[in-house]
Amino acid sequence: MSQPQSLTSAKKDCTKACVKTVRNITTTRRNKRFALNSPPETAPAATSEDVRSIVQEVIKTELAIMLQQINSTIVNTVNRELAPIRKDIEDLKKSLNFHTTEFDAFKSEHDELKNTMRDLKGDNMKLQTTVVDLSQRLNYLEQHVRANNLELQCLPENKQENLYTVVRHLGSVVGCEIKDSDISHCTRIAKLNTSNARPRSIVIQFASSRIRDQLMASVIEYNKNKTHDKLNTADLGIAGTRSPVFIAEHLSPANKALHAATRIKAKQSGYKYVWVRNGRIFVRKTDGDDHILIKNLDNLQNLK
Repeated sequence: MSQPQSLTSAKKDCTKACVKTVRNITTTRRNKRFALNSPPETAPAATSEDVRSIVQEVIKTELAIMLQQINSTIVNTVNRELAPIRKDIEDLKKSLNFHTTEFDAFKSEHDELKNTMRDLKGDNMKLQTTVVDLSQRLNYLEQHVRANNLELQCLPENKQENLYTVVRHLGSVVGCEIKDSDISHCTRIAKLNTSNARPRSIVIQFASSRIRDQLMASVIEYNKNKTHDKLNTADLGIAGTRSPVFIAEHLSPANKALHAATRIKAKQSGYKYVWVRNGRIFVRKTDGDDHILIKNLDNLQNLK
C-alpha cells in the first residue's frame, strides 16, 4: 500500500532537516582552532530517536491540518445537503400551524353547533309534547261539539229523500218518539274515500244529548231483541234489496281513525267486543274480561 503524499513529504523534510543539522554541526566544528596535541573533534551523529521525534511532530501537524480540512468539508457537505430538508421542515411547520389553527376553529364551531343542536333537540321535544297536548285538546273539543250527534250508516241514497222523515221513522221503528223539534240538523256528509261504493253517512244533530242517548239505547235494544233480523233498510220502508243499517256515535276525525284501527287490531288479537261510549273507545276480549279503554295508538299497540 502506498504511503500518503503528506507523510512522504514529511519524511523528506525531516531528512533534509537532519542533513542540514549535521552539516551545520560539521561546519561549526571546522571553524574552531584545534588545540595542540588534542584529538580531532567529531560532530555527534543524529540518533534514530531524534529522527523519530521530528517525524512524529511533522506527522502530527499534517494530520491536524488534514482533520481540520476533513471536518470543514464534512460540515459544508452536511449543511449543503440539509438545507432543502430544513426548508421542507419549515414549510411543514407552517402548514401544521395553519391546519392546527383551522382545526381549532372547526372544533369550536363544531362544539357550538353541537350545543345548538342539543338546544334544538330539547325545544323539539317540548314542541312535540305541546303538539300532542294540543292535538288531544282539539280532539276533545271536536268530540264535545259532536256530543248531541248520531251517525246513520249504510242507508241507501235517494234524490227525493227527506232525512228528517227518515229519522222520525227510525225512532218509531225502535220505539223512541222523535219530534221535529228534537232534530237540530240532519245531513249527509262527504266520503273520505270517494272510490268506496258505500252510501254517504247521515249525521243527525239532536237538540240535546238526552234525546240522542234515548235513540241510541232504543236501537241497541231493538237489535238485541232481533238477533237474526237487526235494523235494516226494510224496517225503514226502503224498497229493494234488504241491507243492514247501523247507528253509531258521531266521532271526530281522530277518534274515527282510532276506532277503525282498533277494530282491525281487535280482530287480529282475538278481541270479541269493540264499542264506543260518549266518544271513548273500549274493547273486551271475552265475556268475563274487563273492558280496556283505548286512548291512543300507543294503547292500541299494547293489546295482546
